Parts: sequence; C-alpha cells; structure tokens
Amino acid sequence: MQSVTVTREIERDPDEVRAAMGDVGAFMRAGKFDDVTVDGDTVTIANSVGLATIELVLDLFEEADTVLAYEQRDGIFEEMATRYYLEETADGVEVSATTDFALQARLIGPLLDATVIKRQRRVELTNQFDWLESGPA
Repeated sequence: MQSVTVTREIERDPDEVRAAMGDVGAFMRAGKFDDVTVDGDTVTIANSVGLATIELVLDLFEEADTVLAYEQRDGIFEEMATRYYLEETADGVEVSATTDFALQARLIGPLLDATVIKRQRRVELTNQFDWLESGPA
C-alpha cells in the first residue's frame, strides 16, 4: 500500500473551512480535475495524468474524526481511500489529507506507477488547500 499526505495550516475560521469542504463538488473541482460529477454520496472524477486519463467512481463515507472521506468503487486502483482531517490551531485550522492506494498490477508500467500517482495526488491536494486558503465563496 502506498500513501500520500499533505498538511497545511490555514488562517481561517475552522467552521468556514469545514463548510467549504462540505461542498463536495466545489471542493473536488478545486483539485483541478478535468471533470467532477456529484450524485448524492457518489463522486465521479476524471483527470489526465501523463499520457493516461484516469476516471474514478468514489463513494463518500463517514468515519470518526474525518471531515470528508471517500473510497474508490471503480477505477484504476486495487484499492484507494482519502481522508481529510481538521484540527483547530491558535491561528485557524490545520488541514490534513491522506490518500492510501494500491495500484492494480496490470497497470504498473512506464506510463503509470506509484511515483507518478503520488506526485499527481500531491498537486491535487495542494490545489484544494490553496482553494480553502483563498476563501471560497
């Protein structure tokens, strides 16, 4: 299993950050995916990574201590889950996200490997945190 974690302190009201993350469609689009569709507790995202286009169908789930959590139902991973956490600080809130994933063996190769996925995932999470920091409407 591979893991990617990004953490940032954001100087905003924790309730505002929590509410922004609760707008799942806007929050996922902030990751700059090529396409995002939200239908209830199902999120479908598509993104170009190198020469490959990745489409994932994600199921939202509730888990203690998380603000947002989802796992892949259908896509390129053998398994994949992302969890977002908030912790209040003196100046605002620390936001942390961890994605744990395992690639299907048939997909590992010169175009798509764990290193590429980790790099891309850091970019997506950083984009989401930038959006949170800039104060989404």
